[in-house]
Amino acid sequence: MSKLTYEDKIKIYEEKQAGKTWSSLSAKYKVNPSVIQYLVRLIDKHGFDILRTTKNKYYTSYQKETIINRVLLNNESIVSVAIDEGLLSWGMLLNWIKKYKEMGYNIVERKRGRSPTMKIPKKKGNETDKEKIKRLEEENLYLKAELEYSKKLRAVVQARKNQQQKKK
Repeated sequence: MSKLTYEDKIKIYEEKQAGKTWSSLSAKYKVNPSVIQYLVRLIDKHGFDILRTTKNKYYTSYQKETIINRVLLNNESIVSVAIDEGLLSWGMLLNWIKKYKEMGYNIVERKRGRSPTMKIPKKKGNETDKEKIKRLEEENLYLKAELEYSKKLRAVVQARKNQQQKKK
């Protein structure tokens, strides 16, 4: 929807409410009819305030995970979840789910901006190298165990959902 301006989106909504067809609006604004349908549903649900013209909204990893879980665990449709959450495109949610599965069911935040050009001087700490390595290895083992637990838990929940659907 980035191709459409804020004014275009308002005009599309008003013209659709006036009775124009999806295909005529699609031809006039040179966008897919599904984009127009999504836009109209989004404005119906959230009003014109959802069509922000300032900066993009930032979603924390927790917010992303709860939204993704609505689709994967609760078996809700991608489009309906995207509209409920006020995402400007259901494709955004589709990309989140794709990345989530690629990263082994972990949310990884994308780094933004340039990397610093100056090297940050290392701080001298009280830990020796051996102690630091040992501490990091223990932390690594803990995190691996935690990850395995969450994967197994998700698999159990998914299996139960599948069993419930088969019984129906």
